[in-house]
Amino acid sequence: MSARLSRGAHSVAGQVFALQAVIVVLLITAAALALVFQARYDSQRDARNRSLAAAEAFAHAPGLPEALLSPDPTAALQPLAEAARRASGLDFIAVMDLRGVRYTDSRPELIGKQASDISRAVAGESFTQVFKGQPSDAVRAVVPVRNADGDVIGLVATGIEVENVSQAVEGQLPLLFGATATGLLLGTAGAALVSRRLLHQTRGLGAAEMTRMNEHHEAVLHAVREGVLIIGNDQRLILANDEARRLLDLPQDAEERAVGDLGLDPRTTELLVSGRVVTDHVHLAGDRLLAVNVRPTMAYAGRPAGRVVTLRDSTELASLSGRAEVARSRLQLLYDAGVRIGTTLDVARTAEELTEVAVPRFADFVTVELLEPVLRGDEPSGTGVYTEMRRAAITGIRADSPLQPVGDLIRFEVPTAPMAAALDAGHAVLAADLNAAMGWRAQDSQGTRVALEYGLHSLISVPLQARGVVLGMANFWRADTPEPFDGEDLSFAEELGARAAVSIDNARRFTREHAMAVTLQRSLLPRVLPDQSAVEVAYRYLPATAGVGGDWFDVIQLPGARVALVVGDVVGHGVHAAATMGRLRTAVHNFSTLDLPPDELLGHLDELINRIDQDESGGWPAGGAPNGDGNAHASGNGDGSGAGAEDPEPGAAAGRTSAVTGATCLYAVYDPVSGRCRMASAGHPGPALIRPDGRVEFPELPAGIPLGVGGMPFEAVDFEVPEGSRLVLFTDGLVEDRDRDFDTGLRLLADTLARPGRSPDQAASDVLDAMLFPVPSDDIALLIADTRRLEADRIAEWEVPGEPSAVSRVRNAGSAQLVEWGLEDLAFPVELILSELVTNAIRYGSAPVRVRLLRDRSLICEVSDGSSTSPHLRYAATTDEGGRGLFLVAQYAERWGTRYTDRGKVIWAQLPLTGGTEPQPPAPLDLDALEDMAW
Repeated sequence: MSARLSRGAHSVAGQVFALQAVIVVLLITAAALALVFQARYDSQRDARNRSLAAAEAFAHAPGLPEALLSPDPTAALQPLAEAARRASGLDFIAVMDLRGVRYTDSRPELIGKQASDISRAVAGESFTQVFKGQPSDAVRAVVPVRNADGDVIGLVATGIEVENVSQAVEGQLPLLFGATATGLLLGTAGAALVSRRLLHQTRGLGAAEMTRMNEHHEAVLHAVREGVLIIGNDQRLILANDEARRLLDLPQDAEERAVGDLGLDPRTTELLVSGRVVTDHVHLAGDRLLAVNVRPTMAYAGRPAGRVVTLRDSTELASLSGRAEVARSRLQLLYDAGVRIGTTLDVARTAEELTEVAVPRFADFVTVELLEPVLRGDEPSGTGVYTEMRRAAITGIRADSPLQPVGDLIRFEVPTAPMAAALDAGHAVLAADLNAAMGWRAQDSQGTRVALEYGLHSLISVPLQARGVVLGMANFWRADTPEPFDGEDLSFAEELGARAAVSIDNARRFTREHAMAVTLQRSLLPRVLPDQSAVEVAYRYLPATAGVGGDWFDVIQLPGARVALVVGDVVGHGVHAAATMGRLRTAVHNFSTLDLPPDELLGHLDELINRIDQDESGGWPAGGAPNGDGNAHASGNGDGSGAGAEDPEPGAAAGRTSAVTGATCLYAVYDPVSGRCRMASAGHPGPALIRPDGRVEFPELPAGIPLGVGGMPFEAVDFEVPEGSRLVLFTDGLVEDRDRDFDTGLRLLADTLARPGRSPDQAASDVLDAMLFPVPSDDIALLIADTRRLEADRIAEWEVPGEPSAVSRVRNAGSAQLVEWGLEDLAFPVELILSELVTNAIRYGSAPVRVRLLRDRSLICEVSDGSSTSPHLRYAATTDEGGRGLFLVAQYAERWGTRYTDRGKVIWAQLPLTGGTEPQPPAPLDLDALEDMAW
């Protein structure tokens, strides 16, 4: 028995137990001391917090300032202080004057005595402290009492005696000591369990015995018929058994040397140092075929893991294993090609993906050449001899290459060259030895000589064909790989080229559809903005990368020098979205000629869309109706990605509807005379308003439902735009994308717009630089308008009494104003127009009647009254006494019309300032007599 104990004490397990026991005792003792100090600190902090809270509460109690100023503060406050002290569990609550003389205290004998160290509270600061002195040591808080004016008129002191705080800590000591003893017991027990487990694992062996066992393991390691290598994280060989030395022909001093210095062939060295985990990897090392397994070792002492490599001589299985591995790698490469080629709908990028898949797993260099029409998205000719193509992609194992770069024109003029032969035959052609390919060398003797000197030695040329049409060709080259291409490689290259050709053709057709949609979209957007003075405008429009959408904008000149700013968005992508956008823009232009308020205009637009949808879907079979331009609508997948965003073939979308539902619109009307802006939204984001001081705001707008939903009226808001402000209208594609939400985009837009001192065009460019996504998934329309005010000296207004005699006075005043403006040539037509419009307003309208002349880019005459009835232009018969007044106005004015206001109407007429031609009357007109003519 004693021998057994002695053996256990001297074993590795016994030594570990002793060490663990010492560590447990030290750790638990340190933890117990830390808990004691922490408990003392926590108790004192709790006393401070309780004292301060009670003092603050009592100092702010209602009526305390009045009690302090009463004749006998002690009588008023002592009962309240004692009640508060008992309720809060404190040892004292003392109310003092500014000298520290106590009005109240838990010890009556201290009332009237002066407290010390209160200067901070007298200065207005609340504080806590551990007070040492008379009458006792305490944790106290002192808080000033303020009157209604904020002046300090007294002090409140609360606290807990230090003795009571210490007692609270001492009360926790039994629990603390019990926990310490328990922890010590558990720690010792755990150490004993670990030691027992270690004793079982090591079978009670000591250090010397374990050393002998390791020597036995070393002997076995060098006796097995499988090579074993251990490589450290620093790429040095730590251990190599005898079989590994034989298989790899390692030098005697190989251990502790870097793997790269062992004289192994490059491929074997790369396998050993790559860090890849491999299982039964068949590897050719010299004349031996080895089955290699590589596994990482466990990391230790904070160092990275090394590797254990086992080697098995499998030379007899060389042929079968090699073919199986090649077949497996080829299948994997074809699978990767199906996944990685065609991820985008860009022709050039698809060609690049083909080259990236094949290098370096199949070829050392790959080039792709495409016909010019394919790069543009056009349909290539189905027949003909192809003698030149444009290089679209090149990828190699090295950056330097003797091959022509991307963008060069590649010619195939020698019929016996592999490229020309492949195009002529319609299938892949192999040139196993380029030195013997005389047709290839004759095509460009200088360039082929450089390529051969570079090391290019084998080539496969594959025509890229889809639907029986040649799109281009792919060339696979080998340089560093010593083995030339063979017949199996030829079949594989042809399969790889066929898969890539389908993806390139899909990208080409999408490119064509995208170009058509972009062309249609740009043709429907405004090309020239109207010449007006209300705003200075800059705009930007960017189509989505994946597919053109239905974003649009417009600037429409309105009567009275006003201007309408419009942005809209049609949900979806492709030609249909662009066509729908054009229809909506035309409808907005038509409705704007009626000079409707923004909310009414959106209501009419919504009603029109509902009617269009009903007309186009009614009477057609379920599942489809043609759209307004006679073509079926392809709905796409919503984000424009994939080849199905637009049906590339005619009639492919037959049977699908083309509803407009989902369009949004923001319509704003700015008046430079009043400086007010009125706008309404149909489900569209509101504008940004940049004030003259640089502040950026987003005015609140009623949400509104998208156009085409119907059933709900639209609401408009009216607000004043300070002079020199800037309005920014945009579509959601500017601020929102898959990787950025709408609110984040608005904040970034506000930061970008806040920078002052830029023209609208500069601001528009800066906004796109800051906001544009790398690959935008939606269209972007941006409209920036600097608002202007019409100067006061360009405005003349008069209020007209409701009597016929006022007409001549208004006419004379208007004539005088024209003289002041230097527009005497317009006096006669203006007097005529004013006479007719004012006479009509007095005779048929209602008060108040007002006249306004605006001198803008044209002269605008406006006559308003409180009636909603509007005159109509007609031809008066010879026997009619009236009816010619409005006809004369129409003849002399460049434009005229009526717009309705909230309280009546405005009849306006517009005359050119210069260059206008006015009709010559048959005889001088008596303007006073015209006042009596009826309309």
